[in-house]
Amino acid sequence: MSSQQPLLSIVIPSYNEAQRLPKTLARIQEFLAQQPYPTEIIVVDDGSSDKTAQLAAACPGVQLLQRDHRGKGFAVRAGALAAQGEYILLCDADLAVPIEEWTKVEQLLQKGYDVVIGSREGVGAKRIAEPWYRHFMGRVFNWIVQQIALPGIQDTQCGFKALRQNVARDLFRRMQLYGEDAPPVQGAAVTAYDVELLFLAYQAGYRVAEVPVMWHYGTETKVSPLRDSWRNLRDLFQVRLNDWRGLYRAKNYPSVSSSSPQGPLQSGLLVPEKQEDEA
Repeated sequence: MSSQQPLLSIVIPSYNEAQRLPKTLARIQEFLAQQPYPTEIIVVDDGSSDKTAQLAAACPGVQLLQRDHRGKGFAVRAGALAAQGEYILLCDADLAVPIEEWTKVEQLLQKGYDVVIGSREGVGAKRIAEPWYRHFMGRVFNWIVQQIALPGIQDTQCGFKALRQNVARDLFRRMQLYGEDAPPVQGAAVTAYDVELLFLAYQAGYRVAEVPVMWHYGTETKVSPLRDSWRNLRDLFQVRLNDWRGLYRAKNYPSVSSSSPQGPLQSGLLVPEKQEDEA
């Protein structure tokens, strides 16, 4: 990795990913080797009990952060706050969204958007090998999210998200659910930290773009339909409760960056220029 400040930091939260992580890191490094700018890869080991940490540490060019097992939200936050890149990309250890989809995300960041989220919905999105019940449960959860917290966002839970560094540091420092005081957890602890992150972005006035991506369902997924659906709903209502209590509004939000397109939160930006003209 160059001694220059990286343009792109890739943060990979990992919990017991010894089987999948080496292949993912190899694919990401192959892709990054073709890019003309400096990059970094940060693996955040979420208290794994297998050889995840050892494998990441042994991979040249990969930075390893080791944290207690407090869940994906806590691990993502740790990695995002440690990242040095101008842009920070969050992706899952199974690389369910191919790393090549970064090019779509980068284009919108370069247009001035502050947060760009991959979406498994909308024209151009592809879901590969996903069981019908998983899709149904995801749609139900997203409908509830839109009613309660984030109208207009079609897919809050896709693990492929990117933020400008200053925006990431602002938002992750404001998070209430999975901050420094997050308690230890059991199991994979897939949570709806994404909802809080996007809700904070909405309140702060940052511009958010949603871009359709290809997504592969993994047969080795750690998501438990019942357990994690409950956790996600609990987090969603907790975000609303925190807002009602004024825990978010009490913060002094910064002004929207001058480089950011002006206007409200945008989703489903298949033709962003048209939407900007209409704003």
